[in-house]
Amino acid sequence: MGRPPNSPLPSGERPGEGERAISERETMGSLEKGGAPSPCPFPAGERELAERARKLFAGPIEFLKSAPELKFLPEPDVPEIAFAGRSNVGKSSLLNALTNRNGLARTSNTPGRTQELNFFDVGEPVRLRLVDMPGYGFAEAPKDMVKRWRNLVNDYLRGRTVLKRALVLIDSRHGLKDVDRAMMRMLDEAAVSYHLVLTKADKVKPSALGALYEATAVEAAKHPAAHPAIFTTSSETGSGIAELRTAILQSAAS
Repeated sequence: MGRPPNSPLPSGERPGEGERAISERETMGSLEKGGAPSPCPFPAGERELAERARKLFAGPIEFLKSAPELKFLPEPDVPEIAFAGRSNVGKSSLLNALTNRNGLARTSNTPGRTQELNFFDVGEPVRLRLVDMPGYGFAEAPKDMVKRWRNLVNDYLRGRTVLKRALVLIDSRHGLKDVDRAMMRMLDEAAVSYHLVLTKADKVKPSALGALYEATAVEAAKHPAAHPAIFTTSSETGSGIAELRTAILQSAAS
């Protein structure tokens, strides 16, 4: 959940410590041969939450609105989970995989909306909102566009009391880049807890994926707002999608 601007986390606390993040064992507790993280079955006590998440994301999900400025934000009446990532990181594909819909994120990619906050209502009645934040890292992006993006995102992160968690997407083929680290610092400074999510895991060899996971975990440990549980996902094969859905529901209820 977002804390007041510049409000530090309690001494010694890392986001998620003391809570049982569903994904922690799946991503950190088991490795396939070759070193790639491998999901393991949900323990009996957590299967109910996983099934609730499956049903929730199989139900009604609708585009609500785009917000080019803070004054256009929807009322802060339900928990929000924000998605951040470089351009071409696979954010749209991941959103579609999570929601079992091929065209849901297409709304965010229509002209005029790629540099706005796009909100999607999940459930009927609405249980939570997914927030598709503008992609970053465009090599040729004009400086004024970059400035507008940073101001919009920074103000949203610092002032949104219903923001429960952010997901920072990292392309498994390339690993963390400086623009990702800048996003992580922005979240640290806003005191917004976030997961790192490796996308396109099917595009790299298991040994390389395992090495990337370990390097990402080392990097995450340096950031006060980074949750220790890291996800590996593939929108193509569906790997890690159920675990991420469950963690989203858990975060929204926290």
